[in-house]
Amino acid sequence: MTSPPEDHGAGSLSRSVQCCIAGCGPAGAMLGLLLARKGIDVLVLEKHGDFLRDFRGDTIHPSTLEILDELGLADRFLALPHSKVSTIMLRSTSGQTISLSLSRLPTKFPYIAFVPQWDFLEFLTAEAQRFPTFQMKRNAEAVDLIQSGGPGGAGGAGGVVSGVRYVDADGAHDVTAPLVIGADGRTSRTREAAGLPRIESSPPMDVFWFRVSRRPDEPEAVAGRIGAGKLCVMLNRGDYWQIAYLIPKGGADRVRAAGIDAFRRDVASLAPELSDRVAEIRDWDDVKLLTVRADRLTRWHKPGYLAIGDAAHAMSPVGGVGINVAIHDAVVAANVLWRPLREGRVTDADLARVQQQRERAVRIIQAFQSVVQTRFLKPALESTRPATIPFAVRFVTRVPMLRDLPPRLIAFGISRPHVDRQIVDRR
Repeated sequence: MTSPPEDHGAGSLSRSVQCCIAGCGPAGAMLGLLLARKGIDVLVLEKHGDFLRDFRGDTIHPSTLEILDELGLADRFLALPHSKVSTIMLRSTSGQTISLSLSRLPTKFPYIAFVPQWDFLEFLTAEAQRFPTFQMKRNAEAVDLIQSGGPGGAGGAGGVVSGVRYVDADGAHDVTAPLVIGADGRTSRTREAAGLPRIESSPPMDVFWFRVSRRPDEPEAVAGRIGAGKLCVMLNRGDYWQIAYLIPKGGADRVRAAGIDAFRRDVASLAPELSDRVAEIRDWDDVKLLTVRADRLTRWHKPGYLAIGDAAHAMSPVGGVGINVAIHDAVVAANVLWRPLREGRVTDADLARVQQQRERAVRIIQAFQSVVQTRFLKPALESTRPATIPFAVRFVTRVPMLRDLPPRLIAFGISRPHVDRQIVDRR
């Protein structure tokens, strides 16, 4: 793991900036870097002291690697400890197997890079620290927006945002800014304060995350396993498998009540090759629950405020695309907004352009995830019969004209944005 960079300007934090970003996840870190490259005075607030969180998404897809390459950062990024996967396999307990390959995709990076998200975020913020206009404040939680009509949202959905309030060890502080970016995740405080309308869907599953050791001779692939009423996905993390074990929505207490031994047996029945290693799951403290949710703002912005990443659209874990969708948001936001920010004239029309350029891709990906969840995952989790891979899935993987469509969607999304050439050149 890389060492955390020192916060720029520690002890002399600006109280007024051109752009304040709430949240230093993938969207916030990337946007902060891109804006700093163009000389925008940007402050990023991160509520934690570091980025160390278990089982955060860490799949860096080809589209994100291409963006890093455009910035001249791909080689340095890939020097971090990582594993590469170009094959996605699914095997049923009845013996059926299918595979999808990224190796035929038209890209310099025909693979998914697995890098712990904390290393990815430290890498981006360390690069951003090279620019004097970038500031990051750790242990600083954005709790409210400063709006016309007063803090706490008194201005209502129609108010104008002029800054953000954050809390640290010294108490509450206000930062004024012509633009506040809400990149504070799926439980976004800034989004709630902005009062933007949201629609939610109901994914049919939750996920238990855990890890077991991996042997060097085991496949370097994303390995899915499907059994009667059981599903898991095994992610190659070099010396261990990071495993997502799917359960019916709200079923965590029932699974826990059956006991850890029963859980180990279920894992072994689904992935027999792990039978000699399931004892590494010592107790329920080794198993983390991810409550799966998906939602989308119908309006991502109001005057002075824009939501991106999970704050604008919480993604299902299907396809592992969440980081990359968030990065795409950040690139588009930087491309659209750096000039208005530098000229001091950000309008609501500028913010609307970001949503217009990103919303279609987000909606299509969420629709794809919903189809996978309702047509494949939900029936599989409810089934008591011997597991089989649905015919439609097998058909797609056998037809040359169709077999590369799912890998392409996972690798690139619906549209892959490119960094504005003037941001790349930094002039």
